[in-house]
Amino acid sequence: MKTLVFTGGHHTGALEVAKMLKDKGWSIVWFGHKHSMWNDTSHSSEYKEVTEENIEFHDLLAGKFHKTYNPLKLIRIPWGFLQAFFLLLKTRPSGIVSFGGYLAVPTVITGWILGIPSITHEQTITQGWANKLISTFVKKVAVTWPESMKNYDNKAVLIGLPLRKEILEAKKNILKKPLLFITGGKQGAHVINDTVFSALLNIKYDILHQTGNNSEYGDFDKAKKINLSNYKCVDFLNAKKQAQALIDADVVVSRAGAHAVYELGFLKKKCVLIPIPWVSHNEQYKNAQILEKAGMAVILNQNQLTSENLLLAINQAQKLKPKSLDLITNASQRMVNLCEEYFG
Repeated sequence: MKTLVFTGGHHTGALEVAKMLKDKGWSIVWFGHKHSMWNDTSHSSEYKEVTEENIEFHDLLAGKFHKTYNPLKLIRIPWGFLQAFFLLLKTRPSGIVSFGGYLAVPTVITGWILGIPSITHEQTITQGWANKLISTFVKKVAVTWPESMKNYDNKAVLIGLPLRKEILEAKKNILKKPLLFITGGKQGAHVINDTVFSALLNIKYDILHQTGNNSEYGDFDKAKKINLSNYKCVDFLNAKKQAQALIDADVVVSRAGAHAVYELGFLKKKCVLIPIPWVSHNEQYKNAQILEKAGMAVILNQNQLTSENLLLAINQAQKLKPKSLDLITNASQRMVNLCEEYFG
């Protein structure tokens, strides 16, 4: 049985590919984050979802250069390389599958030193710092958007972004009232949660609010104390329930991560997108512009995020007339094909 190591910052699509390869008889080992933030004691959604699939998980304590000034975090940079080196020596995989992010850097580079081939996936239109660095060491760069092809020359191959099976198969429920689904990503977003709490009394939809379970802010505990008939809160939604929430929603309030934007585009959802302002290359804003141009999204900058502006953006989103996007829907299979070609 051949083994593959999966790693990277965008685990949703990566996990779809990993599950397909696992069903084909490959052994999968995962290098990821057990906790999503430095001071957070809660398990990350990545850890929960990967281990639920009975995939071996290793908490890679790597560091990153980009906008990192804490000496304790910088120490993790060499430690991440050492840890990846010994984990790869122990695992001896046939290949490494990266989905970007700073965990991919020590894994792919130490893999290259050990003679282990890699391929990586680029989720965004922009060229991420990690993928830019490791592109020298990988066999192929699978890209989501045609505009990204020029960033990687002859190593680039267009495959789209792996969509979850749940998104492809779920059917919309008939609801009594319009549904507003609010999510700051799987881990939640404190700044969005705080704004939502102050706006709740003026929102006329039925509301499903995914707060995240960050132990530092305690937003889920605050949300559970809210007693409104049209408000329901959850800390975490598994893949099936989260997909159903997206499909049932009339309007979605969300960050603008690569997977969120691709899924919302596939579903032609009216949405309010609040890009994270500090990510590299302003990639979330550029992601959001894809849906804005397609008539699906209202972009609300975080520095303008107030309860009044949020309510205004939700009302504007409801009036949008979405157009279809030409998206690739079989990216998971295309990525599996690449793995079999280079690691089989």
